[in-house]
Amino acid sequence: MTADEHDSPATGADGHYRALERLYASAPVNHKFASTLHIPGEGRSRLTFTVTEADYHAAGAAHGTIYFKMLDDAAFYAANTMATDRFLLTTSFNLHFTKPVRAGTVIAEGRWVSGRRRVFVAEARLVDEEGEEIGRGTGTFMRSHIALSGLPGYTAGP
Repeated sequence: MTADEHDSPATGADGHYRALERLYASAPVNHKFASTLHIPGEGRSRLTFTVTEADYHAAGAAHGTIYFKMLDDAAFYAANTMATDRFLLTTSFNLHFTKPVRAGTVIAEGRWVSGRRRVFVAEARLVDEEGEEIGRGTGTFMRSHIALSGLPGYTAGP
């Protein structure tokens, strides 16, 4: 890869993936969490999330809302790799808690399952620092009327 190729902005599918990562980072709700999104390719996403005591319920483990957020975000972004023009909306989500997590880094791996036109199905799983699955979920996402190109966080970047 030449210096010019390395410095040029991403285009095509890769440009879409980088724009989705910027969109995630720009969402005000995500400023409340120590998390980053990476999209390695079509139909996949990887969210790295740090769980702290601030995320605990009264019994001293991460609250279910944290599981939902990580799973929904990972599945959503995996699905939105398949829609380059519109923002998707979550219409339903089922999740299963397998193990409590207290603190540390959690990885949410999202994977698109089906759908390319109006409705998309994607799944995600959560893995703790020991590599054990702590939860999983499946979501249904619908194409909205919101153009991705009209969202400030999605705009082209470096």
